[in-house]
Amino acid sequence: MGNQEHLARIGPGAELPDADLSWADLSGTNLSGANLRGANLSGANLSSADLSGAQLSGASLCETDLSYANLCAVDLSLANLEMANLSGADLQGANLSGANLSVANLSHALLWATNLAEAILQYANLADAKLEEIDLSGRDLTGVDLHDADLSGRDLSNAILHGAHLTGANLEAARLENANLSKANLCNATLIRANLTQADLSGANLSNANLSQAQIQQSNLTGANLTEANLESANLDSATLFDAILTRACVNGADMSFTRLRGADVTGVNLNQAILYMADLNGAIG
Repeated sequence: MGNQEHLARIGPGAELPDADLSWADLSGTNLSGANLRGANLSGANLSSADLSGAQLSGASLCETDLSYANLCAVDLSLANLEMANLSGADLQGANLSGANLSVANLSHALLWATNLAEAILQYANLADAKLEEIDLSGRDLTGVDLHDADLSGRDLSNAILHGAHLTGANLEAARLENANLSKANLCNATLIRANLTQADLSGANLSNANLSQAQIQQSNLTGANLTEANLESANLDSATLFDAILTRACVNGADMSFTRLRGADVTGVNLNQAILYMADLNGAIG
């Protein structure tokens, strides 16, 4: 597939701006330093290809296979990578500013010092991706897959993580203040000493999550599932827990002053071990 004239010019440093290489099999090809600005590479197979230093700004790479490709220092600014497969790709030092990476597979990808400014990442798979030096604060990460990710100490303040998959993720000491984690799956996540002040956790799954010593004050946990969660010594001052499920949660030493627990299920919870000054337990179950 692809324009035969364009295919004949494939190679390192090739000048192929606006070329039609859609659905071409270019796996393992050396295109390092090539000029592919505005090219159509939709559906192409570029797995294990060398595109280091290539110019691909504004290119169309929708559904393109770039798995395990060398994309070091590549310019993919404003490129369309929707549903592209970038699993295991090396994107160190790449420019992806303004790129569309929605529903893209970036699992196991190397993203050290990658420029993702204003990139669209909704519903992308970032499982086990190396995200060092990536600024995630304030980013729209709706529906992203970050299960088992190591985000300890990271700044995710004001980020939109609605419906995100964070099962088993390490968010120890992470900054999540004012983050939108509504309907996020944080089952078995580690959130020790995390800052979740004023975060939206409504409808989130926090079952078996470790929230010991976390700052959760003034957060919205309406309808959240905290079954068997560890809230030991957590600060939940003025948090809203309407209709939340806290079955068998550990609240030893937790500050639950001014919390609103109307309709919450506290079956199996030893509330005597928590600070409940001025807490509203009207209608709580259990």
